[in-house]
Amino acid sequence: MSIRLSSGCVFLALIGVAFGSIPEQASAVTVEVARKCEGLMAKAFPLREPGNPAAGTTKGNGREAQSYFEKCVANGGNVDDNAAKQTK
Repeated sequence: MSIRLSSGCVFLALIGVAFGSIPEQASAVTVEVARKCEGLMAKAFPLREPGNPAAGTTKGNGREAQSYFEKCVANGGNVDDNAAKQTK
């Protein structure tokens, strides 16, 4: 009887951990915000060779460009231009 009771407690504990570890739903990025941020990122970090993203950018690096894009999306499509000027 105690084996059945302890296995039931373990089962309930596992269910609690499973539901407790589910992250909250993140809000989806709208297409308009993503396009606006992509355009702003292209202006802030122009490609070294137009049409060839593998050639790299003339300013900064990929990590900085990704950070710029993430900040833009987090702010709803608004970024300050000081971040682009600091990467010179």
